[in-house]
Amino acid sequence: MKNWQAEMQRDRAGFGDNITAPLKPFDAILPAPRVAIGNSTHFALGVRCDRDFVTAIEYLPASAGQLPQSLLAKEAVRQLSAWFADPAYVFSLPLAPVGTAFQRRVWAAIAEIPCGQTRSYGHLAEVIASGPRAVGNACGANPYPLVVPCHRVIAADKGLGGFARQRGGFLLMVKQWLLQHEGA
Repeated sequence: MKNWQAEMQRDRAGFGDNITAPLKPFDAILPAPRVAIGNSTHFALGVRCDRDFVTAIEYLPASAGQLPQSLLAKEAVRQLSAWFADPAYVFSLPLAPVGTAFQRRVWAAIAEIPCGQTRSYGHLAEVIASGPRAVGNACGANPYPLVVPCHRVIAADKGLGGFARQRGGFLLMVKQWLLQHEGA
């Protein structure tokens, strides 16, 4: 198992389902359009599917593409590519039902944020009658970035806040690019 896979496995322990087996390989990898992100030229999206549902979408460092391994992975790549071409694109992917009831409430509130706009962790916390830190933790556990646009959730001071449980580095640069791409 590669280091990043082991790290993801450790990070996911205690969030939703405990993962004890190695992660399933990606069913497709979609390189993002070439953009300037720090020292990297671009990023990629890894897509995992089962027979009926998309089970995860993950941000990856710059990577060669991988052709879709199923019809569902092909459709996911088509829709993600459509979003890269037009960030107002509305997804219609079948997403595996995951997460706690609280996480699903947060993700539903995030899904309501219009393209090109942002909301603070505190604002979402008020909407669902919770606390900003709990909202941030649910954002970090989102298995479907872009489809559930957690990048649209920012700090109260209009700073980026965190992203995918990170407070800096590659993923925060991806968040910044996503917001710029949407005109937020």
